Amino acid sequence: MQLSKRCVIAFLALSWLGVPAAFATDLSNEKGPLPTLEITPGGGKSFRAAVLRFREVGPPVGEERIESLRDEIERALSFSSEVLPLARAAYLGPDLSPAEDEPVDCDAWKQSGADAIVTGEVRREAAQLRADLRILDVARCADLKSGKVLADRNDLAPAGRTIADEVVEAVTGLRGVSATEIAFVSDRTGDREIYVMSADGRDQRPATASRTLKMFPEWTPDGRSLLFTNYDGGAPGFTIISRSSDIQAGPILRKLLDGLPKYRGRFDPSGEELAMVSSVDGAAEIFRVRRKGAEPRRLTNHPAIDISPSWSPDGRQLVFCSDRSGAPQLYIMDRDGGNLRRLTYTGAYNASPVWSPDGKWIAYETRVRGQFDIWLIDPSGQVNFPIVQHARSDEAPSWAPDGRKLAFSSSRRGRFDIYVMDWNGENLQRMTRRAGKNIQPDWGPRTDAGEPKRP
Repeated sequence: MQLSKRCVIAFLALSWLGVPAAFATDLSNEKGPLPTLEITPGGGKSFRAAVLRFREVGPPVGEERIESLRDEIERALSFSSEVLPLARAAYLGPDLSPAEDEPVDCDAWKQSGADAIVTGEVRREAAQLRADLRILDVARCADLKSGKVLADRNDLAPAGRTIADEVVEAVTGLRGVSATEIAFVSDRTGDREIYVMSADGRDQRPATASRTLKMFPEWTPDGRSLLFTNYDGGAPGFTIISRSSDIQAGPILRKLLDGLPKYRGRFDPSGEELAMVSSVDGAAEIFRVRRKGAEPRRLTNHPAIDISPSWSPDGRQLVFCSDRSGAPQLYIMDRDGGNLRRLTYTGAYNASPVWSPDGKWIAYETRVRGQFDIWLIDPSGQVNFPIVQHARSDEAPSWAPDGRKLAFSSSRRGRFDIYVMDWNGENLQRMTRRAGKNIQPDWGPRTDAGEPKRP
């Protein structure tokens, strides 16, 4: 018996999440080119955190589980590149978390090289484990943050990522992204399907299995749903899948621009509007439309090809790609299509722009000697520099929600895989290793599901 496409979509909307995050949730006027400064990114300082073994409280939890949680925290910290785990061989203080009324020897931890200490207690709570954590600033010998996390006792990786993100926030002021996810396109099964994985590359799983060509995954700002372009035999259109029961999975905006193709939808920061591309009179144009299908507003009107829109973090502007100058270049316009200006003047082929979460940078791909490299440019166009340069193509950048990392696809190993790196090009990590072509990553937002409860 063959399931209908709608049934398959509905089933996968429940299963693509993988292991649930069982955590407490309260805790067109063109101007001439501006002077361009090309710079080379440099390294930054990483902090060190000593992750002590959590103390067991109450009925036995199991030594393996306690050590597994510690390993997961350290692994997620290593992924962050911001707060790295202190090597246990360097510990001059005790390995076990102190009791609540027990003093901490901060001088010993200073000598060890720790900037912070992560301590905690683990106990059973119904069918779950509860980890009460405490993060201390070694220099001031004072608490930075405390809270609790509930976890599946047979899968402690999500809890470890959440705690690590808390440590990063306590030390740097900006929450980490280990507990976020990346969507991407893969043809590893023979068909191009949408996949989802943890930010560190683990837990890779299909989000679709309808055997139609799919492209351009796009998370909703709340992280509960994924939009993608679906080539299901007719003109390409949009399909949405969701982990939320109050959002209906399936095709959307079907009656919009009836009969015309719709592709590359990008949500504005509110999640209520989409910038999208459609073909009108033989030219690709950019439209803005309400998510629930109100009449679209045409933002570009030019015989050239206008594609790949990306919203600024405040939702007031869009950057996009156009060949109206004779070759693909980047342009910026207001959300109503006004105040259009050309952004890039260097490079013969610039594409796939995406605005950073803090609004300071736009990442894009540029063709160099027949291959693509990833560059950053500021929205004024004055600062422009490469962050990835390789003999093979590096394409389709996507920002992490903290703006400290980028995901992208690369053919550097002979076929396309998904990679993650720091915004300055350092700490490159390969995320996909299976057969097939893995492309078009979209880094999902933070969600409330992974935030710890405050005491």
